[in-house]
Amino acid sequence: MVQAKAWILTKHFDGFPTESNFELKLEQLPEPKDGEVLLEAVFLSVDPYMRPFSRVRMNEGEVMIGTQVAKVIQSKNAEFAVGSHVVGRCGWRTHTVCDTTGLTPVMADWPEDVSLSLALGAIGMPGLTALYGLEEVLGLQAGETLLVNAAAGAVGSVVGQIAKIKGCRVVGSAGSDAKVAFLKELGFDRTINYKTVGSLDQALREAAPEGYDCYFENVGGQFSSVAIHQMNNYGRIAVCGCISLYNDTTPQTGPYPHLTMIFKQLKMEGFMQSRWEHKHPESLKRLMAWMKEGKLQCREHITEGFDNMPAAFMGLLQGENTGKAIIKV
Repeated sequence: MVQAKAWILTKHFDGFPTESNFELKLEQLPEPKDGEVLLEAVFLSVDPYMRPFSRVRMNEGEVMIGTQVAKVIQSKNAEFAVGSHVVGRCGWRTHTVCDTTGLTPVMADWPEDVSLSLALGAIGMPGLTALYGLEEVLGLQAGETLLVNAAAGAVGSVVGQIAKIKGCRVVGSAGSDAKVAFLKELGFDRTINYKTVGSLDQALREAAPEGYDCYFENVGGQFSSVAIHQMNNYGRIAVCGCISLYNDTTPQTGPYPHLTMIFKQLKMEGFMQSRWEHKHPESLKRLMAWMKEGKLQCREHITEGFDNMPAAFMGLLQGENTGKAIIKV
């Protein structure tokens, strides 16, 4: 039998997560049955969505939700060979015995010189989120001006780079000078440190005097209230996240954008990448091709050690990461 470690959500978050919300437990796993596999985590992901999703999709006492790249170390399923790697929603566990429902083999031609951790980042869910938000929701066209916030994060950094590939002007907002420098390295046309500008409204206007055609929303709250007024007529807004709201104990209220949306005839649409799951195989190949061509840079913020997952998650919510936050087991 294999002994596994697992992080349990002991109590739903009330405000910002603390160490007391988590407990590390040991599990004795059974042998795989016919059709099942035993997985060993190699890389695990921490993502902002875990904060709100844990409230609606988890009960206290359950293993924290999450995705990992895992190695098949025992198999009783002919389609999953020992030694192969998969992406699975196994949660915060070092080892998992499961059937193969929901397991996605890492693409067969994954380059040997590319870390498998990218299957949790730019060549995974965050990259797909960026791609579908731009193409399926915004319908971004060459020559348009795009605004993206949380632009140095796992999704935002890919959003900006794909928009540049498509021939667009990109304005990115981030929360530190180091992150702004990173955005400049990626080729963003204008960058804003929203924490240090005297006026966000003025900074956004100076970055794009003719306004914004598209807005990729990751933050919500006050930033959104300011940005919406600078959208051009018939502008499109893709709502991917609202990290400024996740840890509130009292819901934020207003100002309300309805009149601006009516007068400017704006379109705002929330989305999740799973809507286009049927496109994933081809989309991942596109993302990989851009990376191999040098058009897509993939920055990672790696934390060593499974025992450090809660700290990595809390650091993510505080904006400590540039690029994708990854735990290396």
